[in-house]
Amino acid sequence: MSSMKNDPVAAGGGRPWWLGLAILVMGAVWLNGARGIASTTNYVGVGPAAIVLVVGLVLVLLGFLLTVQALRGQWAPAEEDEEAPFSRPAFLTALAGICVPLLTIRWLGFPLSAMLAFTLVTHAFGSRRTALDLAIGAALASLSWLGFSRLGISLGPFLPLLG
Repeated sequence: MSSMKNDPVAAGGGRPWWLGLAILVMGAVWLNGARGIASTTNYVGVGPAAIVLVVGLVLVLLGFLLTVQALRGQWAPAEEDEEAPFSRPAFLTALAGICVPLLTIRWLGFPLSAMLAFTLVTHAFGSRRTALDLAIGAALASLSWLGFSRLGISLGPFLPLLG
């Protein structure tokens, strides 16, 4: 019982309601990004916007549920891990990595946008090898773009800045 007095979450204050709100806003950003993606379909019957739309809807739903849980006091965070405490800068860096493609894909193209997103997320998880992360991100994004192109799904031009 005395541990509940020292725990701000259990005592009713400090519940991270803002985390649910941040996830909800991130979902709204994804949904807004899905509006700008062409909804053409090919033999698979699903256009490129479908996955972005589904991810956006799931994020909005989860963000809403998490916010409601936090405000009701039903938040049950995992026990603190002394090796990896919550880091707001790391969270915001990962969030930026998720939002970068939605904001840059039209101008930079899929490969460069995905490369930047990959690098930001790896940085949020502690990697400090930026050049290697950029190279890995570029390779993964280029292979993904080529794979989708072979399936007949257009992710736009490879490098729109050059064309």
